[in-house]
Amino acid sequence: MKKHLLCNKLASGLIAMLLTIPLLANGQTSPDTIKDIIKLDEEPAGVVFEIVTGKEHGLDWALPLVDKYIKTLRSRFPELDIAIVTHGKEQFALQKDKQEANKKVHSLSQQLVKQGIPLHVCETYAERKGVTAEDFPAYVNVASAGPAQINDYVAVGYLKVVIKKPVD
Repeated sequence: MKKHLLCNKLASGLIAMLLTIPLLANGQTSPDTIKDIIKLDEEPAGVVFEIVTGKEHGLDWALPLVDKYIKTLRSRFPELDIAIVTHGKEQFALQKDKQEANKKVHSLSQQLVKQGIPLHVCETYAERKGVTAEDFPAYVNVASAGPAQINDYVAVGYLKVVIKKPVD
């Protein structure tokens, strides 16, 4: 009997996750995506936020939005594992020599990391633009490739939430 209940529980969790995946994979940033995650019966393995705005100052709005989403998610799942990967032009605001010009972004990044939320940037893209891993502060994790880092999180069950500015 216990085996039957476990199978039912696993099946219902899998169905809930499969129903959520199309919404999360469509590339739209929406509070509805977060609402759907908090409606899940069981806590997911984690959530990875993919930030790719293509704008130099994209983290000015994207990181506060992610912070808001994190608070919402953790109000439902307090121990939820969360990660952030930024791999567009916006990641360069996190360079050491841009700390003064991007105080709010660096401050919020440090706060998130102190909460146990890893913040990754893409080394491959950085190197294409002449920026090295050493150009980022220690609290920023420089991943070999941002998309591969995201795929690693998804492979262990994290749900992906894409953060990109909606078309005006």
